[in-house]
Amino acid sequence: MKTVGSELNNQPKPLWLLAELTYKCPLQCPYCSNPVDFAKAKNELSTEDWLRVMREARAMGATQLGFSGGEPLVRRDLEELIREARRLGFYTNLITSGVGMDEERIKGFKEAGLDHIQVSFQASSEELNNFIAGTDAFKHKLEMARLVKKYGYPMVLCFVLHRQNQEQVRDILELAITLNADYVELATTQYYGWAMVNRDQLLPSREQLEQAEAIAHEYQKKMKGKMKIYYVVPDYYETRPKACMNGWGAVFLTITPDGTALPCHAAGQLPGMTFPNVRDHSIDWIWNDSPDFNKFRGFDWMKEPCRSCPERFKDFGGCRCQAYMLTGDAANTDPVCDLSPRHQVVLDAIAAAKEAAQRPVAVVKPLVFRNPQNSKRRIAEKQAGVAGTLY
Repeated sequence: MKTVGSELNNQPKPLWLLAELTYKCPLQCPYCSNPVDFAKAKNELSTEDWLRVMREARAMGATQLGFSGGEPLVRRDLEELIREARRLGFYTNLITSGVGMDEERIKGFKEAGLDHIQVSFQASSEELNNFIAGTDAFKHKLEMARLVKKYGYPMVLCFVLHRQNQEQVRDILELAITLNADYVELATTQYYGWAMVNRDQLLPSREQLEQAEAIAHEYQKKMKGKMKIYYVVPDYYETRPKACMNGWGAVFLTITPDGTALPCHAAGQLPGMTFPNVRDHSIDWIWNDSPDFNKFRGFDWMKEPCRSCPERFKDFGGCRCQAYMLTGDAANTDPVCDLSPRHQVVLDAIAAAKEAAQRPVAVVKPLVFRNPQNSKRRIAEKQAGVAGTLY
């Protein structure tokens, strides 16, 4: 039964709607932020469901709409969704690997009114890109990037950085220049989902980061006015946590493939929470009145040292999902913060990754690739009570 939210509620409105259309994907990236147990996700929202979600979110003031996944190109109704989003007045962004796209489909997106296409790469070299992706995709990505530019879209490239490709940053930026990119996101891996499973194999060293950051700054100066380059240091090497999603339930609204509504893409893992589904409730009720969307709003829920810290107005205590994954309690201070009594867990993670990087190749723990088979295995292990398998 659908319910209507409170018209008198003064909560901030969701400005950014992330539509995770599907968890299906032709790639197998070991840093994917999708849930490790995505294989149990069934019953994707229908076209009509998504159209209603978009209308309700737009009526509440949402202006930015991201089509994501998995790989959103898998959905054959994508053009229809884009067309309705344009009619509603959204600024639309397709976040894609490019696999499953061709020139005819790009033309179709243009005709439907899509504003923005972001193409992801796994590395600057074909060999490493295809290894990380788990499929022969590099040449196709290059072709799609050029076609995106041909059809008048801003050229937006995303490279997820980690220990395996951190030392390719110069080559990555040279590739971006060759492709006439307008924007390049050097998206440091965030350790959720599959990236958390593979953290020891992905977390770079401080030395790698410092070198990569210096190169990024060099190219920011070199390409000023020609190409914008965004580079962010990973949380684990900071002393203050990020203002995750600008605060819980403040700006971002994520809808998963089965219709579960989340205040961020990783929140579904938090125990003791039953997030609402758009099949049962309106976006208005979900955003304003859902107990779980209100759980970490404001500051009353905070423990010390966050509760009395002046930085709480800037960082909101950091990331609730990271706090849970690293400390077992989503209400704890994000341990990235060096004021957290549990900050040592971050230092231990850095040390473990450094130790793993120094092991002989023959004893290095292999990457666990994101695919249905590995997801099902992880689900079975969790059900059997095998410790430490999901996170």
